[in-house]
Order: sequence, then structure tokens, then C-alpha cells
Amino acid sequence: MVHYGHSNQLRQARAMGDYLIVGVHTDEEISKHKGPPVFTQEERYKMVRAIKWVDEVVPAAPYVTTLETLDKYSCDFCVHGDDITLTVDGRDTYEEVKQAGRYRECRRTQGVSTTDLVGRMLLVTKAHHSCEEMSSEYREYADSFGKCPGGRNPWTGVSQFLQTSQKIIQFASGKEPQPGETVIYVAGAFDLFHIGHVDFLEKVHGLAERPYVIAGLHFDQEVNHYKGKNYPIMNLHERTLSVLACRYVSEVVIGAPYSVTAELLDHFKVDLVCHGKTEIVPDKDGSDPYQEPKRRGIFCQIDSGNDLTTDLIVQRIIKNRLEYEARNQKKEAKELAFLEARRRQEVPPERESDCDF
Repeated sequence: MVHYGHSNQLRQARAMGDYLIVGVHTDEEISKHKGPPVFTQEERYKMVRAIKWVDEVVPAAPYVTTLETLDKYSCDFCVHGDDITLTVDGRDTYEEVKQAGRYRECRRTQGVSTTDLVGRMLLVTKAHHSCEEMSSEYREYADSFGKCPGGRNPWTGVSQFLQTSQKIIQFASGKEPQPGETVIYVAGAFDLFHIGHVDFLEKVHGLAERPYVIAGLHFDQEVNHYKGKNYPIMNLHERTLSVLACRYVSEVVIGAPYSVTAELLDHFKVDLVCHGKTEIVPDKDGSDPYQEPKRRGIFCQIDSGNDLTTDLIVQRIIKNRLEYEARNQKKEAKELAFLEARRRQEVPPERESDCDF
């Protein structure tokens, strides 16, 4: 998958240099070393290109990073999280560049992993919603999802994401609309931020010569009201960072009203309001949530040309449930073996990574 933990890794990496090249692995490579990817390689290429700190993407990057690869793209060094990523046979994929002194580390984002997000989809729970406590059932699940028999890996498991003002500042552009810019407002859940969202926002961004796109994110309970089940899969704080990381978005309204009000339009001096081709669910009183921008003649429906939805992603996960559980069991077995080898060498252990795109 591609989530805000990856975006934060790329943000930190970009701050270490002047130009950031991101290598993205093929489906075949990921399936070989980790298990089935959630998004296809073409989806992941475009997703990573849409992250605002990325200057260039290298498709089909080798799973093991070598000096030859760094030299090929004129890279001074490579960056990974302060954790470990292993090949199918348990080797450190950055061993060669580490020995050559061309390796840097950044801090991994706590509280998010592909394992956790997959788990939320498989175990229909609302424990991840922003104002709900983690239930004992989910906590038990979070501590055991996909573990190998007798698993005791300290790196595996699910931790709670804690939003801070500093993290929002790091992700936000901090720029206000400038004279001559077209202020465009979009609203929704933007759950499991994916290529469908990227295609929509790219189209919206292209509507003006100088766009300033504001994304309104609905509260978890609001999203659950109109989507049902255990949606949203990612809570409001997590969805905020995912959207802020997108190069097509200038600002985010955290907890936007479901109906686009006159007050909101006037406050942000909105020139245009856009919505995709997905169904517009009436507000709780039965009214059209876009009636005010329609009355002002500033409403526009956009066809992104992409029919991927959060529902379809969840269906992919459910379809491959056994493979994902097997993936996590194999991954932990490799980690345990690596940890034991490190202990024998009396070297302090690192933590495992879920940060392979």
C-alpha cells in the first residue's frame, strides 16, 4: 500500500538532500519477497509521483539496493527508515550501501503500517475511529494478527497513531491563497487515500491556471453515517496527513461540515466546488449537501476516469485474506530469525519495516 507513513519517510528523506528519487518495486518483486501487494505497480507509481516531496520515480526498482543502482541515477546516498527490510531469504536489502557509507536513516512513523490497515479491513471494527477506545477484541487482534506460531517479535503488532500539531505543520504547505489564484473546494472521506482520489484531485487541480485546492474531510462518525460498516478505515487524523501529502492539495479542513454551507464558502472565498461521479448522499435532514454552491452556480461534477473506490480496495483484501495472513506469518518468521542472528553477534536489534512501496 501507500500511506502517510510512507509519505513521512519521503518528507524526511527529501529534507536530507536537494532532489529525491524514489524507486518503486514491481508486483513480482514484492510478491516474491513480502507477499501480494494491495495496489498494482502502475497504481503505486502514480501514487508515489503524487506525493509532494517526490521529484522523480524509478519504476521497477530492484528490491535489493546496490551501489550500481545509486550510481546509475547519480544518487549520493539512499535513505530508509530506522528499521530493517529483508529479502525472501532473510538478508538486509541495504547491506551493500551501508558498508559503502552511502546509507542514511530517518525515523519511522509510529502508529501506522500496511499490516494494521489490512487488519482493520478484515476485522470489522470501529476501534480506530478518532474518539473511540481500542476494544479488548481489537487489542487482542492487533497483538496477534498474522503472527507465526510462538511469535514473539517485538516489531510486530499495532500501535495507536497519536496526532500532533508538529506533524500537521510538517505536512502542511503553510501557504494561503494568493491574489489571482482560483480557490477550489472538494469534500469527502478520502479514506485509504488511493489512486482514484489522486486522479480526481489531479483533474480538479487542472481546472485553473493557478489553483488553490482545499479538501474538506468529514468526521469519522459522519463518514460512518453515510458509508456504514466500519468505515472510515483510517480515522480523521490519519486521513488528514494522507491528503496533505498530495501535491494537488493546498489546504485541508479537518472535520468539515457534510453540507457545504454559505459560511464555509464565504470564509474561504471559494470560487468553485467540485464533486466526483460517486453518489451524493443526502444530509440527515434529506437536503442536498451541495445545494448552496449549486444555488451560486459554482458547482461542478468531475469525471476522474477512475472507478477505484475504498470498497473495491477492501474487496481486494478480503479476496486475498489467506495470502495476507500467510504473508505476515512468513514476515515475522524472517524477522525472528534475523533478530536471533543479530543477538548472536551482540549487535543492538533494529525494528522491522513495512515501508516497501
